[in-house]
Parts: sequence; C-alpha cells; structure tokens
Amino acid sequence: MPSPNPQTRKTVARIAASARWGNTSPELDTERTEYAAERLAAYIEKIVDAAPPLTPAQRDRLALLLKGADAS
Repeated sequence: MPSPNPQTRKTVARIAASARWGNTSPELDTERTEYAAERLAAYIEKIVDAAPPLTPAQRDRLALLLKGADAS
C-alpha cells in the first residue's frame, strides 16, 4: 500500500495526539470522520481503477448505494 499523502499523515497525527491527551471534542469526531472518508475514497478509487468499465446503469446503482438509498 502506498504511503499516505502529507495531509492524511497530519490528520492521523492530530487524531492520535488528541486521543493521547484525552481530548473528546467534537473536532476530534470530525477529524475521525474525515479520515475514514479519505480512506474509503482511496479504497473505492483503487477498486474502480482495477474494474472493467461500468455501464451507466451500473454507475447509477453504485452511486445510490453510496448515497444510502435502496439500489434494488
């Protein structure tokens, strides 16, 4: 796995420092959420790059899943 970009490393460092010092502020929750979203986006990009081209219908279905809608 490639090393994280500098912004991701800064986010991880802030989260770790906050947790180490017992900070439970809403900002810490926001940073954790942003970090999770960064990791998820990187994973999705990796999978999409490795997959064969999608049809418009397949893209629409996947977009609905990411939005949290029922894709049935």
